[in-house]
Amino acid sequence: MRYDLTDLQLFVNVIDAGTISGGAKATFLTPASASERIKGMEDALGGRLMVRGKKGVSLTDAGTAVLRHARAILQQMQQMQGELQDLGGGAKARVRLLCNTSAVSEHLPRLVANFLRSHRAISIDLEEGTSQQIADAIRDEVCDLGVLSDAADTAGLECHQFRPDPLVLVLPDGHDLAGRRAISLAELPDSEFVGLADDIALQQLITRQMKRSGRRVIYRVRVRSLENVCAVVGQGIGVGIVPAAVAQRERRSAGIRCVRLLDSWTQRSLLVCMRKREELPAHAEKLLAYLLRQKQGKEETADGKLRPRSMTAMSP
Repeated sequence: MRYDLTDLQLFVNVIDAGTISGGAKATFLTPASASERIKGMEDALGGRLMVRGKKGVSLTDAGTAVLRHARAILQQMQQMQGELQDLGGGAKARVRLLCNTSAVSEHLPRLVANFLRSHRAISIDLEEGTSQQIADAIRDEVCDLGVLSDAADTAGLECHQFRPDPLVLVLPDGHDLAGRRAISLAELPDSEFVGLADDIALQQLITRQMKRSGRRVIYRVRVRSLENVCAVVGQGIGVGIVPAAVAQRERRSAGIRCVRLLDSWTQRSLLVCMRKREELPAHAEKLLAYLLRQKQGKEETADGKLRPRSMTAMSP
C-alpha cells in the first residue's frame, strides 16, 4: 500500500471541505483527477475510505484511521520544513492561526505585523472563527494555533493565558445610562441595538447569549466592523456590545460612553491554545513564544525591544 503526500493532502482536504470537488479545488486538482486518486487509495487498501452522498462525503472506519494518520504525517512534514527553513533553505514556513473576532480586530494585527517583520521566512494564514469552532479545529488539527475565549470548551487542549478581553455596553454621550459604571443586561431598558453582521463570530456569541437569557433584541443597524458599531452608536442610533479595548480606543472619536457589563459571559479572557506544544512545527513554536511574551502589558517590536502597550488598549 503506497500513498504519496498529494494523496494524503487531498484526502484531508476532501474531508475538511465535505465534498470531493471542494477538496480537489483546495489541492489544485481537477475533480476527475481527485476522484481517480481517491479510488486508487481505496484500491490499494482493498476497501472504501468514504461514502459519497447527496450532502457530501462521510468517513468509514478505515477512512477515519487514514485521516488521523494523514494529518499526523502532514504535520510532521511541516515540522521538518520549518526546521530546515531555520537551517537556511526551502520555501517559506506557514503557520495556520485561527482567532475570534476580538483577537483579529484588536489584539493581533500589530503583533502579527511585528512578528512577520522579524521572521521573514515565515508566513501566517490568519482566519476568523467562533471560539468553539477554533477549539474544535485545533483538536482536528486543522490549524496550528488558536486565540479564543476562555468560555469555549478547551478540553484536551494545551492553553496559555493571553490577555483579558471583557465585553462592555457602549452608549451615545447623553444617554440616560451614560453615568453608570456597571450594569447587567437584565437592568437595561428595552433598547434598539447596533450589531455586527450575522456571519461574524462575536455577533454569533452575543446572539446566542441573548437568546439564552430570554431577552428579545431589536437591531436597528447591522455593520461589518466593531469600529462602525461604535461610530453608529455615537450618532445616537441605539446601543451596542463590543470588546472593552475597542470601546476605549474609539471612545473619543465616536462620542460614546462605555459601561462595564456584569453578566458572567461578558467577563472573558483570551487564550492561546494548541494540541501539544511539543508537537508544534518550529515556525509555529516561534509565533507562540512571541505571543506569550506579549501578554504582560508590553509589546515586542521588530528589533526585539519591549514597549508598553497603550493604555487605551488596556483600560477596562
